Amino acid sequence: MEYFTDERHESLRAEVREFAEKEIRPQVARMEADRKVEFELSREIARRGWIGVTIPREFGGMGLGHLAKTVIVEELARVSGAMGAMAQASQLGVAKVIHFGTNAQRRKWLPKFASGQALPTIAVTEPECGGHVLGMAGTARREGNEYVLNGRKWFVGNSHIGDVHGVVLRTGQGSRGLSAFLVESDRPGFRTGTLGSQSGLHGFSFGEIVFEDCRIPAGNRLAREGQGLDVAYSSSTLYGRLNLAAVALGIHIAIVEDTVRFAEERVLYGKPLSQLPNIALKLGEMQSRLMTAKLAAYHASHLLDHGKACDAELMNAKLINTEYALDSARNAMEIHAARGLQADFHIERYLRDATHVYPPAGTSDVQRLRLGQVASGTYGKQWSAELSGLASWAWTELAQREAAVEEQAERGGLVLPMPLAG
Repeated sequence: MEYFTDERHESLRAEVREFAEKEIRPQVARMEADRKVEFELSREIARRGWIGVTIPREFGGMGLGHLAKTVIVEELARVSGAMGAMAQASQLGVAKVIHFGTNAQRRKWLPKFASGQALPTIAVTEPECGGHVLGMAGTARREGNEYVLNGRKWFVGNSHIGDVHGVVLRTGQGSRGLSAFLVESDRPGFRTGTLGSQSGLHGFSFGEIVFEDCRIPAGNRLAREGQGLDVAYSSSTLYGRLNLAAVALGIHIAIVEDTVRFAEERVLYGKPLSQLPNIALKLGEMQSRLMTAKLAAYHASHLLDHGKACDAELMNAKLINTEYALDSARNAMEIHAARGLQADFHIERYLRDATHVYPPAGTSDVQRLRLGQVASGTYGKQWSAELSGLASWAWTELAQREAAVEEQAERGGLVLPMPLAG
């Protein structure tokens, strides 16, 4: 993978791996047993600045891009799928402010995300509509200089530890009747609901948030009214699919590492399992999958960092990594046999955790459907081409432009600041 990474990436990898081994691994057994939201480890990861890896330096972030983000999530998930999931979910919250926030919103929130002072989320899915975004029923009603929010969101990554939630709600009819908002968790009328019961990713909060006549300033709206669908789809395409690919990749690495170690140490028929032809074939297949999956994730990250149109590569990275991690987990079960069911060998945890990465940002069938549209030339907007090309050198110019517009508005002009994607 040296073609894609440089010294910065590998130094970052070493830093995250050391933290994961020393600080997270000793906590995994407890997290599995307690099945409670892991607040302290989540906050410690945030305080190390890793949530700000894609945030430009102008706003206090690392400014290292998507490949560095993939490395961070991969290394965390290699030790704990739950903490990898926590980090990737926060990145979804970062995306909406980077790409759709006004300069004032970016100045307010991005430094807090980058320092770990605040954890962001994105909340789109509702109990009744599931993945059918246009079927959502939660509402945001304009009243003067405020919006009044009502509704429920679930399967919200970091639901119970998030400080500011990027929420898409209905402000009108049809596809242009959705709008996006930033909602602080201490707003009156906001509360967290059930955590739900999940078979894997123990320590990660993936629950419900509720709005009951929750009032927010109109200035908390992201982008224009009616642009909520763009916020939801772009976050899922640019960040969600690649982030989840990175979680699956980290789990996949752990599966292969642990299974190879087991096969070398376990002696049967007078020799290590790894020397039995049928086992060696399975190990070879697992290694092949892992190499292909990592290549898909790193290649998509590389293209995204270079502003290339790569929606198809992002979809494929999610498809390949989730499918291959599950396939290798099943192979690991076959090699471990009954031991694979014992918590001490971790394989059953890897399988449970990898299963949880499968549905978000579209199941494998959704990715195949979109890739079919790519093949037939019917795929729509390339979000990667539209939004990922905001290279770091462009941020200063954009910030200056928006600051000038805001200054004009403050002097009494009627021109309002426009979001980056507007």
